[in-house]
Amino acid sequence: MGKLLYINTIKNYSEGFIKVLLDYSPKLISAFIILIVGIYAIRFINRMVKKIMVKRNLDPTLSKFLADILIWVLRVLLFVTFISKLGIETSSFVAILGAAGLAVGLSLQGSLSNFAGGMLIILFKPFRVGDTIEAQGVIGTVSEIQIFVTKLLSANNQTIFIPNGILSNGIITNFSVAGMRRLDLVFSLSYETDIKLAKEIVLNVMQSHSKILKSPEPLVMVKDLTDTAIHLAIRPWTKIEDFGIVSSDILENCKAAFEEKGISIQPSVRGISK
Repeated sequence: MGKLLYINTIKNYSEGFIKVLLDYSPKLISAFIILIVGIYAIRFINRMVKKIMVKRNLDPTLSKFLADILIWVLRVLLFVTFISKLGIETSSFVAILGAAGLAVGLSLQGSLSNFAGGMLIILFKPFRVGDTIEAQGVIGTVSEIQIFVTKLLSANNQTIFIPNGILSNGIITNFSVAGMRRLDLVFSLSYETDIKLAKEIVLNVMQSHSKILKSPEPLVMVKDLTDTAIHLAIRPWTKIEDFGIVSSDILENCKAAFEEKGISIQPSVRGISK
């Protein structure tokens, strides 16, 4: 008798399970069809959007940023549609997701500030990838603009990460916008120096250098007369990529030319790169 009751119970559960499965299978099948089709549709849309951005010559950083946002929005919409098709109530799920988002937002205020800073940098473009900038006390070439940080590469090949929050709210000096940069060099010469001869020597050195621009015209002027020396300011213009080598060449070539003419250089020779 007990064995018969056990068999009947199993039979009833099996019939019930099969009935529920048959009743629920259309929803299950349609939900997974939507999921699979949605995944391929998102990939297709992502590729199409990237191609359109490339054709319209949008900034690569902005293109990647917008494409990432779009793909995550579409994924969330696909997930909500999938669980809704399964018959799961989405209103409570959305409420839980909103509460979780608020809690995460409050705990990550600094990261959200960096995210907002990244959006401002990408939208208003105070600099682009490849530009040489000075910010937060460091100078480097922008190698990547990420959502939360900007990556710089310094002249000695050090990688510097600056949070976008403080970067977007601080002072940024962009040396690459104009495409050229002026050197501000100073030679300290003795009072026995013939100033006109010294200026002529420096002008000849600059005019003979192939990497110094003819326009704007390079300048040589007396910057200051101190108790011990004459300060001669040298201001040539050059392309951004030639700045370092031109600075070195001018100092070296002027020193050699001064020594050849017997002009005495005081110990306080300095080059000012800013």
